[in-house]
Amino acid sequence: MARRNYLTLAAAGWGRSMSAYPERMSLSLSKHPSFSGRPGPVLVVVADGVGVAPPGASNAVTEAVTPTLDLLTSGELYTELAAHGPAVGLPTDDDMGNSEVGHNALGAGRIFEQGAKLVNKAMADGSIFQTDVWREAVDHGRIGTLHLIGLHSDGGVHSTNEQLYQLLHRAADDGVTSCAVHLLHDGRDVPARSALGYIEATEAVLAEINGAGDGRDFRIASGGGRMRITMDRYGADWPMVERGYRTHVFGEGRRVASATEAVETMYGETDRGDQYLGEFVVERNLGDGGEPAGTIVDGDAVIFFNFRGDRAIEISQAFEDDHFDHFDRTGPDGESRPNVFYAGMLQYDGDLEVPTQYLVNPPAIDRTMGEFLCAEGVTSFAISETQKFGHVTYFWNGNKSGYIEEALETYIEIPSDNVEFDTTPAMKVREITDETIDLLRSGEYRFGRLNFPSGDMVGHTGHLPATVEAMEIIDESMAKLVEVIDELDGVLIYTADHGNADIMFTESDGVRSPKTSHTLSPVPFAIHDPNYDGEYHVTGAAPGPAHGLANVAATVFNLLGYEAPDDYLPSIINF
Repeated sequence: MARRNYLTLAAAGWGRSMSAYPERMSLSLSKHPSFSGRPGPVLVVVADGVGVAPPGASNAVTEAVTPTLDLLTSGELYTELAAHGPAVGLPTDDDMGNSEVGHNALGAGRIFEQGAKLVNKAMADGSIFQTDVWREAVDHGRIGTLHLIGLHSDGGVHSTNEQLYQLLHRAADDGVTSCAVHLLHDGRDVPARSALGYIEATEAVLAEINGAGDGRDFRIASGGGRMRITMDRYGADWPMVERGYRTHVFGEGRRVASATEAVETMYGETDRGDQYLGEFVVERNLGDGGEPAGTIVDGDAVIFFNFRGDRAIEISQAFEDDHFDHFDRTGPDGESRPNVFYAGMLQYDGDLEVPTQYLVNPPAIDRTMGEFLCAEGVTSFAISETQKFGHVTYFWNGNKSGYIEEALETYIEIPSDNVEFDTTPAMKVREITDETIDLLRSGEYRFGRLNFPSGDMVGHTGHLPATVEAMEIIDESMAKLVEVIDELDGVLIYTADHGNADIMFTESDGVRSPKTSHTLSPVPFAIHDPNYDGEYHVTGAAPGPAHGLANVAATVFNLLGYEAPDDYLPSIINF
């Protein structure tokens, strides 16, 4: 059953209406001089993780039978968009896009420097280490232990090890003698079984730091797979956060002599990728009455070093919130949760102020598409299932929680199943489609947006047949949506936020290796307009995308009969 009115966000405390912001009242749009829009609604479909790559055995998008998508992407009103690197506010063209920055760009209509780039700049100029937050964390680390928790890879979607290493070196330079790293295996934005290489590199950094100063004790203390512990989002699996909290804080988990031993042992027990590996705790003098290498106790400091917000909010609440009720934070011997100084790399939710302490200011995204539409009185809806619900609401609205104007908007969440998504490749695509059709036919909404999550979530499993099936179900659903748009004389936009399903494995010497990460591929952009009679044309045809995701917002304004704001990136269509 669908949940209306952002119940998941409200349950997490995300619910303040943005109508309280007076600056919205000054926003306005001008009518388009030659196009007043179609009689029916404009619908944007974001097929998450569906990039454009050459056909081949590794491309689940082209391996699938998708007659509806084939028609959309071969028509006159089709082009491709850049969805990675500087086009979405990331540092370089080597940086993969992701759902957060993709939906930020779609909703904002402009390019804002994103977390990775902001942190890199703050580290390069040293400003991150001049903040009161860093100084206080170091002060706690000089007396007790500084704990660093985060995703352990160079994937660049949620974190980078290079940023972790800079934190470690600076902490040592600033006099911290005890530092515990609590690592979360990736295997999702990087190769599925790459954890051992990252652990080896980190152990070398720790050994270098320890060898350069007397009495230093920098070590790996605990860890586990990112889809097993700590990094839940949107309230989908609070027990996952609890497992992480109890692992990092109280040392509950499989006891091992080292992180390497933990991974090697689990590799021998399962063929699953790093993201699903169980939790572990490094124990000093294992088997000889030893103790965990880094439990979190009163007076310690904790820094969560992910820069991306969605999977950092819940663990931050677990550390910070005095009125937290999602699980019991009492220790195994009845001890209270420790009183620690907690900070994030960034503030992950500006409305909720989660966390209250952070090292780098997040991007300040203002004047979003939704704010302009609400100012014009345009009714709209946003819908997805739990796994991507925040992307069409929170991220689309510029990292702001709740409604912009509740009287004009409806947000609908279809609860996700708590399963491994290659076992249910349909996910909730059919349910999202059925609910969207009801919304469209109600006649209440001029604009709608939805996210089909399966190209990304199933693609991340590395399971090619399941991802092919996911694409075919998306195609089936798109056929239904096209039919309704035709019925209502509306317009449908089909696009994506980044690549993933388009490259499912790499091959070397005849050996295939699953690719679970996002790709650097462009994404499709197609308009289906049953009343199209040549009034406008799509610009930026191949080769190479001339536009990026941030150009979509101006296009939506045009198709609704408005001119885009002057500072928005140009529309993909011209008249």
